[in-house]
Amino acid sequence: MSLSMTRRNLFRGGAALSASALLSNSAFAFAGETKPASSLPIRLGIASYTFRKFDQAHLIDFMKQLKTPYLNLKDTHLPMTPADQVATRAAEYRAAGMTLTAVGTVYFKEDTDDDVRAKFEYAKAAGVSLIVGAPTHQVLPRMEKFVKEYNIRVGIHNHGPEDKEWPSPLTVLDAVKNMDHRIGCCIDVGHTMRTGTDVVSAIRKVGPRLFDIHMKDLANSTEKESQVAVGDGLMPIRQIFQALIDMHYPGDVDLEYEINGDDPMPGVIKSFAYMRGVLAGMGYKG
Repeated sequence: MSLSMTRRNLFRGGAALSASALLSNSAFAFAGETKPASSLPIRLGIASYTFRKFDQAHLIDFMKQLKTPYLNLKDTHLPMTPADQVATRAAEYRAAGMTLTAVGTVYFKEDTDDDVRAKFEYAKAAGVSLIVGAPTHQVLPRMEKFVKEYNIRVGIHNHGPEDKEWPSPLTVLDAVKNMDHRIGCCIDVGHTMRTGTDVVSAIRKVGPRLFDIHMKDLANSTEKESQVAVGDGLMPIRQIFQALIDMHYPGDVDLEYEINGDDPMPGVIKSFAYMRGVLAGMGYKG
């Protein structure tokens, strides 16, 4: 057995123990603790698309079970309604102890001022400074104008080889490298792996234009349908974390668990336990 396999098995064993601890502590609450003290160098959060089949109350409860307040809200959980309604709903999440880190993925398909402005007004009403976005190449110049006007960043989300606009973060970087510094990448590590792009090298290359990470794991590096709990697949989690730590990455690592939509929590808990176990193995206690 190789040393790397031995370490991976140890992390998996630790993940199982940590998962049990999480399940037994589901009454944990964060009201008044939107940014809990932690020595972890990486903020582990949730892309709410993970819980797309559940309502707001369930989402908040799941977050409390996971002991993280960091939340990237999809419009499933923060609908694009009039601004006052968006602000009210966002305030409800914050009152429950959530820290809203981003909205999205938000799609920019219409190259018109009215459509693009509406998306930025949505983010402004939510009180966030980051849109995880998916503009078309055509919309990109118009979107830059609104990035400057609103001082809201856009991290463009890559969606793998099927995505004709943004298959990999390197595609994004090539398109935005000469644009406003507030336009960058939300790297989806699973979709990145499926393009044959080295995930760790891509993270390092994107550097200061990396605004968010959507974390997942794959059992087969080319198959979207092979997603598994983080730690059960091929994703080089420790190397990803090391790259982020080396570059003093200020953003979030948001788990986007897209499988088992009707009952995601077992896999989500296992994923969080594994990621925390990796960080603990690197000497960081949270």
